Parts: sequence; C-alpha cells; structure tokens
Amino acid sequence: MKGAIDRMIEVKELTKSYGKGESGVLALKGVSFEIRAGSFTVILGASGSGKSTLLHLLSGLERPDSGVVIYSGKEVTRLSDQALTEFRKETVGFIFQQYYLLPHMTVDKNVKMGADLAGNKDYRAVIEAVGLGEKLQKYPSELSGGEQQRVSVARALAKRPKVLFLDEPTGALDEQTGRQVLDYICKLQREYGFTMVMVTHNQNIAEMADTVIRMNSGELSEIHTNTATKTAYEIGW
Repeated sequence: MKGAIDRMIEVKELTKSYGKGESGVLALKGVSFEIRAGSFTVILGASGSGKSTLLHLLSGLERPDSGVVIYSGKEVTRLSDQALTEFRKETVGFIFQQYYLLPHMTVDKNVKMGADLAGNKDYRAVIEAVGLGEKLQKYPSELSGGEQQRVSVARALAKRPKVLFLDEPTGALDEQTGRQVLDYICKLQREYGFTMVMVTHNQNIAEMADTVIRMNSGELSEIHTNTATKTAYEIGW
C-alpha cells in the first residue's frame, strides 16, 4: 500500500471541454501526472492554459469528459453526486483569490463553519496559528485584505483536509501581505502534513514548491521537481 499512499493523487488522461460546435473550447487534452502525498505542487500557465479547469477536476468541483482522478487508490471521478459531495467534505479544502467570508459573521464563526464540517472542536488553534487569535470577534469589514485571506486559510484548514487546493490565493494581496500569507500556509502544511496544490500566475512561487506543473493550451508542457525549495521571504515577487 505504501506506493499508493505515496502517489496519493493519480491523474490519467483527463479531458474537459466547454460549449459545443464552433464556440466550443477544449480546455484539457488528455492530461496525466501524479501528486505525492504531503507534497506542495504548483500549477503554472497563462490565462486559458487550463490550469484552473485542472484544479476544479482534481478537487471534484467539476467532472471530466473522460479520464480519471484517483485518491490513494480510490477513483473519485465515477462517484455519484452525493458520494462526490461527501468526498469533498471529508478530503479537500479550498482557498480562493476572493475570500468568500460571510460578512455578518465574526472571524470565530466564519472559521467555525469549516470546523463544523469535520466535527473539529479545536478550531481556535488554527485561528491562533494564522495570527488572528486577538481578532476572534471582529467582522470581515474590520479586517485588512491580508487578515481576511488568513481567515479563509483558517476556515479551510479547520476542516482538517487531506488536500488543500489554492486558486491564486495571493492575487489580490500586496507583496508584503502575500509573502506573509504564503509563509503562514507553508508553515501550517509542514505542521499538519496535508497535500497542497496551488494554481498561480506568479512564477516565483514555483520556487517554493516540491513539484511544478506547467500548462499550455490544455496540455502539460513540463513537470519539474525542485531539488531545493525556498521560503516565501526568499523568492522574488
């Protein structure tokens, strides 16, 4: 079983199209690769390269036209809608460029929403870990952009996901705040041991990852393994 666990996510010949006829777009064209459990993978590519589509298929937010996604030996692409929803609830967490916080809820209650999905009663430890322990009763409108993004990080991690998906998590942040948020996320990944997959335009962030996947026109153009990784404060911006 060790090999299956090491490979955690296996992707085989994924295809995905949107629309039909002349207006149709083939977003993914038979993509295959593996992601090792506990690793940090960055997916790079220009707009329209298929990287966000790939993230949606990996995380179970969308289904492929063909091909399979396998988690530790379990094929998730053929699950029923109900089983796929349960899989996402139990296995994955999401952090997006937009924070998607509920404005009428405090920091504590926003994070508790994620924690409740996993029955996690110790979620405040995650709020402390992202440096917001003193802001439990603040509302999103009372926080800076970086603080709001850290709330979204805490909410995702309070679910105790096995895999954390991130779609341009620093896209709306300035350099200083972006580095700070990335530093928090990577420290928490090392502490909790979850697998992390991030889509980004920022090529410098790729230097932080174990594996870099480059997309071009719906295909893999390169898969690169970093022999040494950098911290959020060592990369360019």
